[in-house]
Amino acid sequence: MNVYSIFAIYRFEMARMWRTKFQSLLTPVISASLYFIVFGAAIGSNMADINGVSYGAFIVPGLIMLTLLTQSIANASFGIFFPKFSGTIYEVLSAPISYWEIVIAYVGAAASKSVIIGLIILLTSFAFVDYQIQHPLIMIGFLMLIAITFSLMGFVIGIWAEGFEKLQIIPMMVVTPLIFLGGTFYSLSMLPPFWQSLSLFNPVVYLVSGFRWSFFGEADIHIAISLAMTLVFLALFMTLTALIFKTGYKLKP
Repeated sequence: MNVYSIFAIYRFEMARMWRTKFQSLLTPVISASLYFIVFGAAIGSNMADINGVSYGAFIVPGLIMLTLLTQSIANASFGIFFPKFSGTIYEVLSAPISYWEIVIAYVGAAASKSVIIGLIILLTSFAFVDYQIQHPLIMIGFLMLIAITFSLMGFVIGIWAEGFEKLQIIPMMVVTPLIFLGGTFYSLSMLPPFWQSLSLFNPVVYLVSGFRWSFFGEADIHIAISLAMTLVFLALFMTLTALIFKTGYKLKP
């Protein structure tokens, strides 16, 4: 494995985040803080506890997941799209580095950025609500696994997109609605039976539920099912990535 080349790409991608600190770090934190103020303080004070957890604390995993998914996709898609758009991707493809090493570098950098932002929002949440994380190691594991999975998804989107407009279609038109309808701000038990059953077809439900279980030890979906579904999504995007490099889809002129 060409560790030097992987680290060179990884370091280049991470350097972009530190050059744009306000956009990369402060903006997601400010957005999450506004959610905590509006939903946690204003609305949450009038909401009943959910499974013994205050509403303000209940939405913390959902807000972190909301940011994690959107940032993972955005970081990875732009990270690979811009070299493709500018033509510098051919220099990377002609370098003595394998396809999977390229994926590890770009996806690793995108996932690292997302995990950093997620942890910052986690620390920020303690300033608004009081709670304890029951399974911190499982929480970190889920955080990293989901960041890698959706960074792979963003990588696929970045290769598929032919312009900046297409780069936003799937995140805005598909992923964002699924996140808001995936139990980010509510429990599935609060829905009528029909909508509970329909929600099970939303893949984000399993991610949010598993992540929430690591916080409070209770969730709408059993932790084993949530973990299994997360691994299925990871395998799916790894397969799509492998097919892209095998066929040269939108990479070879």
